[in-house]
Amino acid sequence: MKILYEDNFLVIAKKPQGVPSQPDPSGRDDMVTLLSRECGCGIFCVHRLDTPTGGVMVYAKDSKTAGRLTAALSAENAVKEYVCAFYGKCEKEGSMKDLLFHDKRKNKAYVVDRQRSGVKEALLDYSLLSSNKETSLARVTLHTGRTHQIRVQFASRHLPLVGDGKYGAKDNMPLALYCFRLAFDHPVTGKRLDTVFLPESPWFSFNLDEIF
Repeated sequence: MKILYEDNFLVIAKKPQGVPSQPDPSGRDDMVTLLSRECGCGIFCVHRLDTPTGGVMVYAKDSKTAGRLTAALSAENAVKEYVCAFYGKCEKEGSMKDLLFHDKRKNKAYVVDRQRSGVKEALLDYSLLSSNKETSLARVTLHTGRTHQIRVQFASRHLPLVGDGKYGAKDNMPLALYCFRLAFDHPVTGKRLDTVFLPESPWFSFNLDEIF
């Protein structure tokens, strides 16, 4: 496991693509199991990344911290940033605001046009980092944490993410979506934690100076 930060209350680690965020019916090794083994203690999941998505995640080491950490990640000053590669082109920067419905039976999210039971608002900002004839690369700031949010919001605008067969991509590539930054106030010490870890992928071959 790639541990990015650890103390007595929590651990921040890189989740590899294809590894579930928490135990699931597949029986595959998941982040909770792997981190428990690595850290030698109980591990509590407080947020999630889709299994095919890689990136920075934080886990609590006890139930009390887990509750506080959930609140810290939901606070206005918490930051969750991603990079993604998608087919097509769009404006250099902008926002996407939609109503999303997640069908749990199909494990698929849909953009809908009216509020009803199970529908939640989804909001993100994006800025383009680069583009060519077929694909573009964007930095995404997530303001709400809905299931498959980035994937379905881009796909609904005919901009499916590379490798995302569930939402329209017609390729055999790994999903080109990665959470590269997670920032929040430590729920116990109050210290500001701002963790950045860039993925090792041909899609995301840039340095920090190009982002910040």
